[in-house]
Formats: sequence, structure tokens, C-alpha cells
Amino acid sequence: MNDIIADSITRIRNASLRRQEATKLLYSKTVESILGVLQAKGYIESFKADESEVKRYIDVFLKYDDDGRSAITEIKRVSKPGRRVYTSAKKVKKFKHGFGAIIISTSKGVLSNDDAHAQKAGGEALCSVW
Repeated sequence: MNDIIADSITRIRNASLRRQEATKLLYSKTVESILGVLQAKGYIESFKADESEVKRYIDVFLKYDDDGRSAITEIKRVSKPGRRVYTSAKKVKKFKHGFGAIIISTSKGVLSNDDAHAQKAGGEALCSVW
């Protein structure tokens, strides 16, 4: 597997579609930062790194409303290993009229599009979620 971010996004999407309470992702600092942004934006309940095994994993607990609908309607990988997508600080804008978020890897860390706009930081657009 070459793209651990795409694998993590796919695991979250599949678990969300199957209405599972939790899923397990392979550990990476970037994936952990992305999950921190997703939790701050209210798309997942929580996550915790599991260091008990030889391979490190992250347990992600998904969020649903009272009717059983997932907080994540759609999650997609934007920048891929074969085609990187970068955005400047001036072009960071609202996504889905403010109802969604683009997660951007900047020199100041992994940020949502709102935080990147406030800090005037551009970078690689990792994924979009709404």
C-alpha cells in the first residue's frame, strides 16, 4: 500500500456506510492530524492510538445523529500520489457553502480550510469532507 491517507479515508467511508460504531486505521502522524481536524469539526466522535500490538493502529469512533445518519456525508481524497493538488493562501475558500471542510497540509501543520484561511497558509489539499 502506497497511500496510507487514501486507505484511511476509504476505511472511514466504508465503516460509515455500514453504520459501524468504530473502525481501525493504520497509524501515521499525518492520519492522526487529519483525525484531529475531523474531530474538531464534529465529523467523528473521537480517536485513540492503540500501541499494544507490533503494528500501531488508530481506533476511530464514528458519529451518528439520532436517526442513525452519519455525520460524514461524503469524504474524498483530493491530492493523490500521481497528481498533487496545492492551493495558495489566497485561494483557500469555503467548501460547500461552509457546510464542508477541506483538510490542508500546511507549513503550520494539518489544518481545515477555515483555519488555513485565518492563518493565511496554503499547502497541499489532502481531502474534502462534508
